[in-house]
Amino acid sequence: MLRLEAVGKRYGRGEWIVRNVHAEIPGGEITAFAGGNGSGKSTLLRMLVGISRPTRGVISGRPRLIGYVPDRFVPNGRMSAVAYLTHMGRVRGLTTVTAATRAHHLLDRLSLVGGKEARLHTLSKGNAQKVALAQAVLVEPELLVLDEPWSGLDSSAHGVLAEIMSEVARSGGSVVFTDHRESVARVLPSRTYTVGSGGVVLRPPQAQGEHRPVTEIVLTHPDDAHPDGAHPYSSHPDGGSPDRAWLDGAGGVRSVEGSGAGLVVRVDRGRADSLLLNALQNGWSVVAVTRDDRSSVNRSSESRSSEDGRREDTSGDHRSRDGLDHDVTDAAAERSSR
Repeated sequence: MLRLEAVGKRYGRGEWIVRNVHAEIPGGEITAFAGGNGSGKSTLLRMLVGISRPTRGVISGRPRLIGYVPDRFVPNGRMSAVAYLTHMGRVRGLTTVTAATRAHHLLDRLSLVGGKEARLHTLSKGNAQKVALAQAVLVEPELLVLDEPWSGLDSSAHGVLAEIMSEVARSGGSVVFTDHRESVARVLPSRTYTVGSGGVVLRPPQAQGEHRPVTEIVLTHPDDAHPDGAHPYSSHPDGGSPDRAWLDGAGGVRSVEGSGAGLVVRVDRGRADSLLLNALQNGWSVVAVTRDDRSSVNRSSESRSSEDGRREDTSGDHRSRDGLDHDVTDAAAERSSR
């Protein structure tokens, strides 16, 4: 496990950028460092990958294979994108054929505007970011570190980035990312550290997204004939799941329950549209969409306190034919009638 113990960084005799940082970054998980611009997030990431040494403290457990995407990748060369990636693959130990194959695959997946033969110095910020991401995963990394990875990317690449991050984590690698606009992030991290005032604090589990409103989506697969009883979301023998990528790519998935050919997915409200689009593109049909404005924490406490069904007003919990809650409207009507 990658660990930071009492890590601090400053340049010369200047002020401490970060100080006395303690953090753990396990394999198989996605870890976020959240904070405003200038809070020290990029400095932390540079120390994690070994580009910068801490002034104080120890970083241990750093793996050998590291993929790094800086906050701004500025390619000035006249090489084409595919030639650059092929070269970087060879530098990292791949054969020319394997490196070229991998480069073509990643650029196709990321839909590089201008094509794979586009010269690096002609690329926009968003397309340069795609090349930076591709070079980071040419060889499957044991540690993938991304600094503001969504910055500049077009929306079509957001889902691909989230898929790649999830794939690295599922293969046992550690994924670390920063973003100062958490609403933009398309993945739900296993743990989140808040960076600010020179310090780093691990958020308690209840603060790591459970307060956000949730949408429940019921899906069914048109191929509902499963004579062996297997669910279309279940893992196949090699431990993977053929349908997992589209689900992870949406980000913000809280829970997934399956029965027969159906799925019930609870997802953060801001990710619902993306998940619905991914589902439709992958052959699923939408049965119902239900909005729930209560957090999962509140839902749990309500469940415990009213298990016997005693509530102030159960008649107000109606659902319309389109599946959306009308609790607020009914409660307002009740108040006005008193």
